[in-house]
Amino acid sequence: MDWSLSLASLLGGVVLLMFIGLPVALAFLVTNVVAAFFFMGGVAGVDQLARNSIASVITFSLTPIPLFILMGEVLFQTGLALKVIDGFDRLIHRVPARLPVVSVVAGTAFSAISGSTIATTAMLGRSMTPVMLEKKYHPTLAMGPIIAIGGVDMLIPPSALIVLFGSLANISITKLLFAGIVPGVLLAITFIAYIIGSALLMPSRVPANDEGQIYTGWQKWRPFVVYVIPLLSIFAVVIGAMSTGISTPTEAAALGAAATILLAAAFGALSWKNLVQSLKGTVHISCIVLFIIVGATSFSQLLGFSGATNGFLQAVGRLELSPEMLVVAMVLILIVLGCFVDQVSMMLLTLPFFMPLVMTAGIDPIWFGVLFLIAMQLGLMTPPFGLLLFTMKSVAPSHITMSEIFRSAYPYVVISLLMLLLVFFVRPIATWLPGLLA
Repeated sequence: MDWSLSLASLLGGVVLLMFIGLPVALAFLVTNVVAAFFFMGGVAGVDQLARNSIASVITFSLTPIPLFILMGEVLFQTGLALKVIDGFDRLIHRVPARLPVVSVVAGTAFSAISGSTIATTAMLGRSMTPVMLEKKYHPTLAMGPIIAIGGVDMLIPPSALIVLFGSLANISITKLLFAGIVPGVLLAITFIAYIIGSALLMPSRVPANDEGQIYTGWQKWRPFVVYVIPLLSIFAVVIGAMSTGISTPTEAAALGAAATILLAAAFGALSWKNLVQSLKGTVHISCIVLFIIVGATSFSQLLGFSGATNGFLQAVGRLELSPEMLVVAMVLILIVLGCFVDQVSMMLLTLPFFMPLVMTAGIDPIWFGVLFLIAMQLGLMTPPFGLLLFTMKSVAPSHITMSEIFRSAYPYVVISLLMLLLVFFVRPIATWLPGLLA
């Protein structure tokens, strides 16, 4: 069979099954089984596919995924996340659009101790958006910053999606985790600058007086010292352990998960009930992720076995694109895909083709990985299927319309696009920090 027909059959099968409503993992699994039967010699091919699938998920490098997820689950189930918000809320005063700024700062802190973008957006949206709307903040300021900072959670470690991406792309997970820190922090700072600037230029969008309750002395600093600093110290320990070579990402993730549970217990916030809820949530999300990995790796092998990958690479090679133009083309594909499919689907559909091109063209995989991550972060905020847009809809007051949520995200989509361009032209933003590990 011609490589183009093989490619069309495999991709077409996955897209068709997802279009009719089959979950992503099952869509890949069904396509893989059928393709293995035809391309790998009937039942014997399906048997080989099963063995390859088992091998894809028993690798030690995937262990950080459930551990990073557990950190976030414990944080949110025990209510410690609300303590972090209170810690920043008491410190930030006399700032235009104070509560949106608090949301971004608190969300950035959550990014350093949680591996779930959805959990961050849901928690902030549920706790902060109704308060801001009640205080007469414009809906775009009440929702947009929370949607935007939820996406940044993907870039700042611990990030389960970075571990998944590094595993599927065969890139150093440690370096990739470090590579997302600078772009993520820069995005958060830029969001804050935009929020303050828009409040100053359009004062009608913010309440006339929103200083909040003013605390002094120890009452002002107590939540920050007692809760925020110890929780952020977990991030320092995890990153420090990896950067010094004391531990692998897996060992650092285990250390972070254990520290999160122990801190929750020390604060008296851990109960048997919320610990079980945290473990259930971790198992649920981790099973979905690992099931997806099975489908993705098998799909990549079938693309290679059918000749689709080699045929595609040869066809692209004949175009004689420069490495930079190749990256531009791939990023544009990702931006378009991000409007219609979720982040995991983006990785599964594109990495089997993109990574061989990256390696063949001599493109820095860490730099490309950060561009890929920012493009995925954009997809979380872009209509019509941005995941964080629907997460916000699920927790926002009932009178908030989907069109209002879409409009609230637009400015932050533009900012993220500008960050994508900045990383493209200024590579050290992505490569400097992981370069220190070499």
